[in-house]
Amino acid sequence: MPKDTVSDAKKAVLYRMVMEDHLCPYGLKSKDLLEREGYEVEDHHLTSRAETDAFKKEHGVETTPQTFISGERIGGYDALRKHFGQEVRGEDETTYQPVIAIFSVAFLMALGLSWASFGSVFTLRAFEWFIAISMCFLAVQKLKDVEGFSTMFLNYDLLAQRWVRYGYIYPFGEALAGILMVAGALVWISAPVALFIGTIGAVSVFKAVYIDKRELKCACVGGGSNVPLGFVSLTENLMMIFMGLWMPARAFFG
Repeated sequence: MPKDTVSDAKKAVLYRMVMEDHLCPYGLKSKDLLEREGYEVEDHHLTSRAETDAFKKEHGVETTPQTFISGERIGGYDALRKHFGQEVRGEDETTYQPVIAIFSVAFLMALGLSWASFGSVFTLRAFEWFIAISMCFLAVQKLKDVEGFSTMFLNYDLLAQRWVRYGYIYPFGEALAGILMVAGALVWISAPVALFIGTIGAVSVFKAVYIDKRELKCACVGGGSNVPLGFVSLTENLMMIFMGLWMPARAFFG
C-alpha cells in the first residue's frame, strides 16, 4: 500500500489515469472533491495502460482512480463521496431529479416568454406555456430512445398493451400537441390529441399504481429512467387533459 509522504491528516494521495488518449473524469472529480474538502493532494498520474494494470494488480483493485488518506485506501470516486458523508445514488435507485429539472426549466421559460411578450410574468399565457413546454420537454426525453420508452410503456399503458405501435406514436403525439399549444395554433388538432393520450395515460397510471398497487418505473422521461410510476406521470397526463379541454374553450369564448 502506498504511504503518504506527509504526516498531515489533511493530505491525500491520489492515483489516476492521465494518458494522451484518455483523461479519467472520475480522477479529476476525486481531485476536485479532495481539494474542496481542504486536502492537499499528492497527485500521481498513471500514464499508460501497462502502468495502470500493474497498479491495479499490486493493490487488488479493479478500477482507478484510487485515493489513500493516512495510508488507508478509501477507493474510487463514489467511495470518496461516501467517506465525506455525501449521498451516492445506486444504479437502480429511484429519483425525481429528471422531472424536477424538466418542470423547473419549463416554468422559467414560460415566465421568460410571458415577460418578453407581455412585460409581465403574471399572465394566463405563462401558465399555458408552462404546460405546453413541459409536454415538449417530456416528449424529447421519450424521443431520445423511442424503443426503450415503448418497452417501459408496455408495462402499464392499457392501449399500448392492446396495440403495441401506440407506444411508438405516443411521444410524437405529445410533441405535436405541445408545439402547437406553445404557438397557440391549430387547436382543433392539439386539443384532441392531448385529450386522447392524456385520458388513456391517466386511466392506465391510476389503475397500475392505485388499484393494482404495482411498483413500476415511469416511462414519462424516456426509456431507462429511474423515476417511479405514480404522481408525476399522473400529473403529466392530467395536465394534457386540462389543456385538451382548456385550449378549445378559451378559443371558443375568446
